Amino acid sequence: MSFMNEKLVKAVIGASLVFAFAMPAVAQELKVGVVSLQAVVERAPQTKALMDTLREEFAPRERAIVAKQKEIEELQTKVQKDLAVMGETERRNAEKNLRDLGREFERMRTEFQEDSNLRQNEEFGVLQRSILKEVQDFAQSEGYDLIVGDGVLYANSTVNITEAVLNFVIANHEATTP
Repeated sequence: MSFMNEKLVKAVIGASLVFAFAMPAVAQELKVGVVSLQAVVERAPQTKALMDTLREEFAPRERAIVAKQKEIEELQTKVQKDLAVMGETERRNAEKNLRDLGREFERMRTEFQEDSNLRQNEEFGVLQRSILKEVQDFAQSEGYDLIVGDGVLYANSTVNITEAVLNFVIANHEATTP
């Protein structure tokens, strides 16, 4: 039995040595990059275009909200000015009208915020998936074996390819934008 154990120990040690010397060679051949996806999304031209589109889409509703707020302020000023000469019924009607306008304003503002946030989330989800696809295309075209994203605690500048990916995204955007 000791002969078998001795052969087994030698085989395990031999295999360990082979793996120990082979690992650095494999690690040297592996091309790894680190990308800050958030930085790419924030600085990509598609993000600015998306924000401009959403602003334009919601501008009419935003103007309506501002107009409603101005209407309330003007009515408050008028009621304050005429308060001394108003009768009891007229004053109550003016206060009720102000409350109703205030509720309508708050409803409009809340709906606007909810709709705006929903659209932003939808569009940014599409944008993030698109940019993620471009990161994958970049990695394949440049021969990367592994691209690591968020959650990296340290990355040497030689493996941080965020700028290269951003330039790739910008070039693709310019190539497809008329």
